[in-house]
Amino acid sequence: MSDTQLSFKEMCAKFEVTPRTLRYYEYIELLSPEKEGRTRLYGPREVARMVLILRGRRFGFSLEEIRQWLEIYEQEGTKAQLETWVKMANRQLDALQEQRKQLDESISELEKLRDGATDELKHKK
Repeated sequence: MSDTQLSFKEMCAKFEVTPRTLRYYEYIELLSPEKEGRTRLYGPREVARMVLILRGRRFGFSLEEIRQWLEIYEQEGTKAQLETWVKMANRQLDALQEQRKQLDESISELEKLRDGATDELKHKK
């Protein structure tokens, strides 16, 4: 990875997040940019963490779960972090599969109701 540092504005643009989001991630200690006066500089570590944060959000993990998971690396290293990741992924996959099942049931029920209403409309002409 490069040693290039990104400014606050560049970081927002690179990850398509709002300044408010980036500030919030700093506030809850997901990110810790270097500070030179009022200027924030994001190095490779912060860029990598941002990739993981956004990926975690896309998969449905809470920010607190992501923060704890990232902290495991800092305190216990890669192996412990990977073991935790597998447990988290399994738990989240179960939750997502349950959501899919419920969504499929809702879609099926809504289709039946729509089809019934469509048939009723045909007979009322």
